[in-house]
Amino acid sequence: MSNETLPSWLALTQHEVMAKASHDDVARLNFLTHLNVHLSSQILPGVREVYEQEVKPAIIEATGSEPQDRHQIRSAMLDHPYYQFWSALRRNTMEMRHQVGRGVVLEQIEDIVAKVDALNQGADTLELDDALPIPDNVGLVDIHCQPGCYYEEYFPNDVTVAASYDIGLFVTTAGLLGGLSDGGGQAIAKWLKEQQPGFAPKRILDIGCTIGHNIVPLAEAFPDAEVIAVDVARPSLRYAHARAKALGVNNIRFVQANGEDLSRYADGSFDLISTSMFLHETSHQSMPNILAEIHRLLAPGGVCLHLEQPQYDGMPVFEQFMRDWDTYFNNEPYWGPMHELDLAQMVADSGFGAQPLEQIGLVSLVDESIFGKRSAGDAGEDYGRAPVWNAFLIWKAA
Repeated sequence: MSNETLPSWLALTQHEVMAKASHDDVARLNFLTHLNVHLSSQILPGVREVYEQEVKPAIIEATGSEPQDRHQIRSAMLDHPYYQFWSALRRNTMEMRHQVGRGVVLEQIEDIVAKVDALNQGADTLELDDALPIPDNVGLVDIHCQPGCYYEEYFPNDVTVAASYDIGLFVTTAGLLGGLSDGGGQAIAKWLKEQQPGFAPKRILDIGCTIGHNIVPLAEAFPDAEVIAVDVARPSLRYAHARAKALGVNNIRFVQANGEDLSRYADGSFDLISTSMFLHETSHQSMPNILAEIHRLLAPGGVCLHLEQPQYDGMPVFEQFMRDWDTYFNNEPYWGPMHELDLAQMVADSGFGAQPLEQIGLVSLVDESIFGKRSAGDAGEDYGRAPVWNAFLIWKAA
């Protein structure tokens, strides 16, 4: 990918509630995008090189054996200046992404809020609950360095964090999620249509929807379905609802609710339940409760599909170490602990029992004429930032 011309930030679909970027804003966003790709394709390979040539031999000499786990590698690599250099730059690109995005949005936040309010006015498909507490696993962490995480409100009807997230995601993914940053949701919809052609869900639930990137494609794929998208973050839901309306998608009800307690919905009332890059932002305390609710809510013969990164089990320890960077340096404290879980056992304990937890690979679906084609193994696959994800799915026994 490093030899290809990257798409400009302007390739993103400029929907009605999206912040408008000036020439200089676009230049800054494009610079950060190119810096991210340069780090992954040109600098990152050197991290493995210093590990193989210097750090690993030192561990073997000191202990008499190969590195045993990612923590041992991390402890040794932290002192190496090359790793420090790469890690600091990578962290800085994330922080700068938020600085640029926040600056763009705040200059025009009144106009953005006015557009959002106009689209949301009088709608019965947006349900907010000002009394709902923000759970600790969200409220105590600015996930991936985003100030205010997904939920902070600075004034009534604020959508700053959501609008900033919408324009900044391109920087981290280099356009690999497509013009609407919805390549993951499109991939899920495509897989269901092609691999489960007889599956026609009447009710769909998306948990942790943020601004709706991945639920909109599912709502479009199943236009006759009733779709409910829940999240704890009011600004994200306001923006998500308006964004969906601006895109002409009207069959989604956005509801402020905690996935640990969805008692408002009856047992067995959803045919499809999805989450997208959500499990790694939940704690060991919250995840069992969420999975138990999913089992309760899923109809017999229904399916739950989690779009995620793969678990560490069976993965080379160096790759585990590299993927674990987010745990320590990208404000993702639940990342490593979640990816080392026996997820199949946790799902079984949530009520699914012996029903098998399947795993499939999904490639982000984008407009290749604009964003190019990318698959696992391309130069610059940054241990989790290529558009090839692991999807965990489980069917509820009929």
